[in-house]
Amino acid sequence: MFTDIVKNLLNKALEERQDLFLIDFKMSNDNAIKIIIDGDKGVTVEDCIYISRAIEHNIDREEYDFSLDVMSAGAAAPFKLPRQFAKHEGRTLEVKTENGKFEGKLTSVSDDGITLEWKAREPKPVGKGKVTVQKKENIAFKDVLEAKVIIKF
Repeated sequence: MFTDIVKNLLNKALEERQDLFLIDFKMSNDNAIKIIIDGDKGVTVEDCIYISRAIEHNIDREEYDFSLDVMSAGAAAPFKLPRQFAKHEGRTLEVKTENGKFEGKLTSVSDDGITLEWKAREPKPVGKGKVTVQKKENIAFKDVLEAKVIIKF
């Protein structure tokens, strides 16, 4: 089947380029192929071309009619895999969990989850007014409902 041919070629290309990984693969009934990739150090146009050529150059156009789009995940796209977090260490993320929404600087990434840190204003323990405190939240990957980079200008 044509889908299997495309998936095998894609997997072979990703095996050759271990720094790249698959985020999404879609193929419509009319053979419109859409591949979204990400990389440990980001994705360049050349990376997209590499994946595109690895597929396109190994399929006979006389036998199969198809269109192929290979693209990066995009700066504002929500993360889909734990592997995407590591390259964003030091950046501000918004992370939604069942316990609420957290916005903070990604300070560490482990095999199990992430740590966010931020400053917050809270009432003083004694007296009137507020004080700035450093907050820290450890979030397991299994608890993340959605995570994305907050882009600030």
